[in-house]
Amino acid sequence: MKLDLHCHTCYSKDALSSPYNVIKEALKKGLDGIAITDHDTTSGWDDAIKAAKELNAFLILGEEIKSNKGDILGLFLKKEIKMKGCDPKEIIKEIHKQGGLAIIPHPFYKLEGFKDDIKKYNIDGIEVFNAKRPISSPDKKAFDFTIKNNLIMTAGSDCHTAGACGYAYVECGAKDLNEFKEKLIKKQVRIHGKKAPLIYTFASIFKKLQKKEA
Repeated sequence: MKLDLHCHTCYSKDALSSPYNVIKEALKKGLDGIAITDHDTTSGWDDAIKAAKELNAFLILGEEIKSNKGDILGLFLKKEIKMKGCDPKEIIKEIHKQGGLAIIPHPFYKLEGFKDDIKKYNIDGIEVFNAKRPISSPDKKAFDFTIKNNLIMTAGSDCHTAGACGYAYVECGAKDLNEFKEKLIKKQVRIHGKKAPLIYTFASIFKKLQKKEA
C-alpha cells in the first residue's frame, strides 16, 4: 500500500483542488490513496470519503493543526480538533484521545518549521520528506532526528493543488488502513519521494488569483 500522508484540498484556504481531483491524481501516480490534512478544518472529509469510495482509494482522515509552536499533523482522527494556536501538548493530547497519531511536518524548515525543542513533546513521529519544499537538507535532518529518537517516519507531498499530489509517500505491505497504521507504529514502512516541480510550490499564491477547481 502506498499513501501520500500530507495532502491539502480546496477546503484549506491556501489550496486549490477538490478532494476528488487530489485522490484521482494520487491514483494516477500509482498510489493507493492519501491522508486528507487540511489546515485547521475537517470540512472536506465528507467529500473526500465520497470520492475515495467512488475511486476505490484508501483514505486516512486527518488535519493539520496550527499550534503556537508550529504545525502538527493529526492522522487517523475521528473528529475535528478545534485548537488553533494552542499549546502543542494540548493538541497532541487530543489527537491521542481520538486514537490518532501526532506527527510534526516539515520540522526543520526555517519559515514553517517547529519553533521549539521537539523532544519536549509526546509526538509519535516526524515527516522526514516533504515534496513541496525544494531544499533537501531539512529533510535529511528530520530523517536523522527520527532515527536517533526512534520515532515514526512519514512522508507527504504537502500538495496544495492536485498536480503536486503523490510526489512523496509511505509504502508498506498492508491490506487495510488498520494494518497500515500498525506498520507505521512498528516502523515497518518505506519512505519514497522526490521534490515536486517548483511551479507547485507557489500554489498558495495562485489561490489568491484563481477560482477553485470544480
